[in-house]
Amino acid sequence: MTTAHSDAIALLKADHRKVEDLFAKFEAAKRADQKQKLVKQICTELTVHTMIEEEIFYPACQGKIEEDTVEEAHVEHDGAKVLIMELEAGHPDEDFYDAKVKVLSEQIKHHVHEEETPADGMFSQARASGLDMADLGARLQARKQELMSQFESDGLPTPETRTFTALRMGSPIEEAGQKI
Repeated sequence: MTTAHSDAIALLKADHRKVEDLFAKFEAAKRADQKQKLVKQICTELTVHTMIEEEIFYPACQGKIEEDTVEEAHVEHDGAKVLIMELEAGHPDEDFYDAKVKVLSEQIKHHVHEEETPADGMFSQARASGLDMADLGARLQARKQELMSQFESDGLPTPETRTFTALRMGSPIEEAGQKI
């Protein structure tokens, strides 16, 4: 039997449950300082999770599962990154802050469903493809620990999108000196 630390899918699902719990806590939070602390945790967890998936898990799945599944996951990540950037720069007293958290939560729920659907989700396809989940899990866990340590000391990096071309090269955002 594999553990959450040695199985890639178990590790990624554990991340999903943790973020779902943080979103639920945000919904119940009343004070601005509580909300800001929870959003910081949500943004950190999601940033690390997207990075380990994009650096390790998705490349391992490339060519082994339906190509559309991986491409859609990248676009979903990029949508989340834009909201993460907005939330990191914002404050709970600002207009739309709670709405941005709610939309991010809904986007993540959709993304999790796409990955975890039992019959044909990304995780089912990956497991059926014969990928070495123990090796992937060890690599994901090591990178996750490295990123968590790095972000604890340096803060979160500015998110970079892979699929949102309007936000790159010559866009007003890029010209303003921001990476998305």
